[in-house]
Amino acid sequence: MPKKVIKRIMPDHHTIKSNKHLKIFGDLLHNANLWHLNRRSVAKAFAVGLFFAFIPVPFQMLLAAGTAIIVHSNLPLSIGLVWITNPLTMPAIFYGCYIVGTWVVGAQEQAFNFEASWQWVVDSLQTIGPAFLVGCGVLAVAFAVIGYFGIQLLWRYSVTKEWRKRAQR
Repeated sequence: MPKKVIKRIMPDHHTIKSNKHLKIFGDLLHNANLWHLNRRSVAKAFAVGLFFAFIPVPFQMLLAAGTAIIVHSNLPLSIGLVWITNPLTMPAIFYGCYIVGTWVVGAQEQAFNFEASWQWVVDSLQTIGPAFLVGCGVLAVAFAVIGYFGIQLLWRYSVTKEWRKRAQR
């Protein structure tokens, strides 16, 4: 059952409440609905986390946390899912965003050589930036929708399976 698996890997809510970066949310973190594991809160958490995983901005976790508080999704899952884009996976994911963006915009793929400099970022925003940002937006929305409905279906399937097992006993 997804609830059991998620509960096993999820950190303790006291640890998250005491995180120094999340202190900006103050008493909002004491809302019990942010810590419940039910079908709706987990599905919303997947939507929030996957959406912000594809948005190329710093402080993605804070944005995910703020959105999780607003929509009453499970806070730890919303924050944790942002880490799908981590330093190891980010190049491949963001290159995929660029490819999708060129397809959506109808632009030609441009060859580029990455440089770790601010000037390269500024220059790239003018050349490959529009396609990249459109691709990030498209994939963010697509994966958020897929995550939301995928968790809804998986949760319902697992509950139905448990009811069948219980009926057989």
